[in-house]
Amino acid sequence: MNYASSLEDSERFEEAKSVLREMIPVAQRVLGESHEITLRMRWNYAAVLYNDTGATFRDLLEAVRRLEKLTLTAQRVLGRFHPIVGGIVGELVLARAALRAPRRRREPVSTAN
Repeated sequence: MNYASSLEDSERFEEAKSVLREMIPVAQRVLGESHEITLRMRWNYAAVLYNDTGATFRDLLEAVRRLEKLTLTAQRVLGRFHPIVGGIVGELVLARAALRAPRRRREPVSTAN
């Protein structure tokens, strides 16, 4: 998890996403879906999605959706007033702001692949 954070800090977003995509399923399998470390990894992944300087509208939308779901899970597991929950909620506010930013609206969301 620290490695992924370091990659994000170095603006190596694709590498950070790749590492987290590999680590999250392992953490879920070994520690469980609701373990604090698993929650933090999912939080980190959503943050990398929307902080990526090349993030598309779809990336931002995915980050918001992940953080909304993660907020509910973290509140259920840790309680509404846990510091991690507060951090996730704060990240959700930032991700929603990034989603609303006009410069990010250039790419339409398409359901066709």
